[in-house]
Amino acid sequence: MPYLGRYWNKTDDGRLQCHLCPRLCVLSPGQRGFCFVRQNIDNQMVLTTYGRSSGFCLDPVEKKPLNHFLPGTATLSFGTAGCNLGCKFCQNWDISKSKEFDRLIQEASPQTIAQAALRFKAKSIAFTYNDPVIFAEYAIDTAIECRKLGIKTIAVTAGYITPQARGEFYEHMDAANVDLKGFTEDFYNKITLSHLQPVLDTLVYLKKETKVWFEITNLMIPGLNDQPQETADMCQWIADNLGPEVPLHFTAFHPDYKILDRPRTPIDTLQKARDIALDKGLHYVYTGNVHDPAGSSTYCPSCKKLLIERDWFVLGEYNLRNNKCSFCGHTIAGVFEASPGHWGAKRVPVEL
Repeated sequence: MPYLGRYWNKTDDGRLQCHLCPRLCVLSPGQRGFCFVRQNIDNQMVLTTYGRSSGFCLDPVEKKPLNHFLPGTATLSFGTAGCNLGCKFCQNWDISKSKEFDRLIQEASPQTIAQAALRFKAKSIAFTYNDPVIFAEYAIDTAIECRKLGIKTIAVTAGYITPQARGEFYEHMDAANVDLKGFTEDFYNKITLSHLQPVLDTLVYLKKETKVWFEITNLMIPGLNDQPQETADMCQWIADNLGPEVPLHFTAFHPDYKILDRPRTPIDTLQKARDIALDKGLHYVYTGNVHDPAGSSTYCPSCKKLLIERDWFVLGEYNLRNNKCSFCGHTIAGVFEASPGHWGAKRVPVEL
């Protein structure tokens, strides 16, 4: 049975307008939105991927990336198909840009997914690989079932969602990683086919209106969004609008999808960006997609001692007591248990 979506209305000329993301697609009968998964069928908005996944996998939560949310634990990850952005550098393009629904190989109800997380001893479920905003109803229903069982939920997202939809969506999420893809409208417009301001609005909303734990990722693409001044402007905005305790991840680009003429991001670029962010007063700044144990580890912003040592996704030295520095007692922002998990770097595909 088709799943009737929310967040839409009928226009004066009889078409349907979607209010889920800032694209506000207007659909004639049979037409699909930019995301490709929301369709006007019989004058109703239908989510065509509800209950269907591209596959399930147990991942380290640090891979999302989330460094301050249940460190060392496994998260049951899955996505569907489609996306509401048009990123020319998409590194999950085989899923997010897919219009082939035979890629959705597993069917699973929200109850089945929540029960599977419990069975696999995962502390959380991550809506990832493609943006959960476009399958919001499926993600919300799954999150509701997860909370019944004490399973946390994570949205890995570009944050491109309308004020009308974001309240309900984030009400059911425990954590998020928001991909802040650049810090100029020109980059967003030309390279992602979207706009910057709605993403900034989402970040401010998360900080000021919710209890969702969130971290930010910035994928640095040589020559496109890696200029020091842009990085400094972004970090200053984060400090001024979100505060110094929101973790920021600078991650390395590799050539993919439609951007094949740019080199991989040098580790030096990431390390310089990290230095800029720390100079702007941000407390927790990380490098990713490169082997940089110092840049991927957590340090106390007060006494500067090593708190959580990371080598890729494997935890080493751990000097947190609940959410406090073991050395000076400074409270560390995040969601921590009494002791870390020991999942390590394993990536384990699973069948539900």
